[in-house]
Amino acid sequence: MNEAMYIAPPGKRFRLKDFDPADTGSYTRKDDAVDKLERDIKELATLQDILYAQNSYSLLIIFQAMDAAGKDSVIKHVMSGVNPQGCQVVSFKQPSAEELSHDYLWRCVRALPAHGRIGIFNRSYYEEVLAVRVHPEFLKAQRLPETARPAKLWKRRFEEINNFEQYLTHNGTVVVKFFLNVSQKEQSRRFLERIDTRDKNWKFSSADLKERARWDSYMEAYEDAIRHTTTPWAPWHVIPADHKWFTRVVVAGTIVKILRSLPLAYPKVSKEQRSELSKAKRILLGS
Repeated sequence: MNEAMYIAPPGKRFRLKDFDPADTGSYTRKDDAVDKLERDIKELATLQDILYAQNSYSLLIIFQAMDAAGKDSVIKHVMSGVNPQGCQVVSFKQPSAEELSHDYLWRCVRALPAHGRIGIFNRSYYEEVLAVRVHPEFLKAQRLPETARPAKLWKRRFEEINNFEQYLTHNGTVVVKFFLNVSQKEQSRRFLERIDTRDKNWKFSSADLKERARWDSYMEAYEDAIRHTTTPWAPWHVIPADHKWFTRVVVAGTIVKILRSLPLAYPKVSKEQRSELSKAKRILLGS
């Protein structure tokens, strides 16, 4: 499978309608994809162990999507084999009063992964050019000075985000961005499943329907955001999300491919350290 086919190409025209939410690539059988997913999960665990031991790079994985696109499910399945000590998941919901008192990147900056760790953002600072754009009243709540609210606010935020992600890249944080591209029809089916299945009732909120009513506005915002923030150092991956099994295999394959591309290696042991290890071994064998 060629994960690169789901990248929104930097510097070129981008249209969401060119990406099919129901695509399953070269797979005709779910079982074949499941087999690959299992292999990638196993390799991901190994690569994460090296990443953690080397302690030089970090991985920031960003998930953006409409409600019911499967973000939680992807995180649960793809990251099922990694060591919890080297991985953290942060969900960004409606900002608190404290968060609104700072710049829009502040709360995300505080949650960035340290060297050697994988950080996962379930939604992110991209909400500031998505939900805030669809809901102008959210922008008012940020209490920005007039000089910070120019007519070209979104264009400026795109530039700020691109610069921020390039800064992270320069300092060893690899930024991986996934937009889970679910269709409106499939979202409706999943909402109905949440309503009809008692154990899933808790997942449904009336607010979901209100956001669904703004579908077209969100698609316009996503298309514009992806077009302006898919860069050579942090491209967007637009992943088909109508079939969860396929979403998982593409996401896992993409993460593994990116980790493989890094010069990862376990730390080398110096002569002095080897001498200490030999000394410790003799003491232990003689005890």
